[in-house]
Amino acid sequence: MLAAERGAARLTRDAYRNDLGDLAAFLDDTALEAAATADLRRYLAAMARAKRAASTAARRLSALRQFYRFLVLEGIRGDDPTQALDAPRRRRALPKLVSEDEVAGLLAAARARAGSDGARLVCLVELLYGAGLRCSELVSLGISAARDPRFLVIRGKGDKERLVPLGVPARDALAEYLKLRGDFVGDGETSPWLFPSRGASGHLTRRRCGQLLKELALEAGLDPARLSPHVLRHAFASHLLDHGADLRSVQEMLGHADITTTQIYTHVLSDRLQRLVAEHHPLARKK
Repeated sequence: MLAAERGAARLTRDAYRNDLGDLAAFLDDTALEAAATADLRRYLAAMARAKRAASTAARRLSALRQFYRFLVLEGIRGDDPTQALDAPRRRRALPKLVSEDEVAGLLAAARARAGSDGARLVCLVELLYGAGLRCSELVSLGISAARDPRFLVIRGKGDKERLVPLGVPARDALAEYLKLRGDFVGDGETSPWLFPSRGASGHLTRRRCGQLLKELALEAGLDPARLSPHVLRHAFASHLLDHGADLRSVQEMLGHADITTTQIYTHVLSDRLQRLVAEHHPLARKK
């Protein structure tokens, strides 16, 4: 149903499978489709005792709600055991960020690497930070997505397609990488992927992309725990807003279906907004 009716991406389907599998393991002898409300309450309580994050519990409960609703609609069971369950209260965390100077340091460290590995690393950072791509979108890009140097054609969540414009630094990094891309393809072979790999998937994996960034963080003098592909996507959005971009444009470039998802980035702009009020509000008084 998720694949055929909703067009859910593979990663989304995998997440649902993992969440339902976790409940199935907890229920032990009780079949997943036969679970009662009391069983699900015990499951949520067990997650709370294990100090699982509220966001994890809320995501799993959302998967359970949709699963049991599906069973009811299909006539497999007559009641929805999740109806009486309350979602755990969670606080929306602000996105982790790196500063503009820190990004410049990362790019400098990447450019210090020689050969095709260095060119690929510069390109990865430029596309994550300069275009705000999700890591899954980046590593699964086909070579055809880059046929026009002015923008990338991205197929994102829900199989939705969008155009992401590329700035001059990202274009230059992509052009330089494409000259050396053949080094990542076996002799006499071809690959449809922009970032080919000799692994089972045929392209660079999300895990390997994250590892490359953490190695780069060390070289740039940053704490590797602070850096991930998604942190660079956060930085893309926050730095754009910090320099005056409008929220609607950032939403389109990020591929957010709902603008409230994009609005989280407005909460990290307090310093700039405080300066704006102090310098330009007619009632501001400078001592």
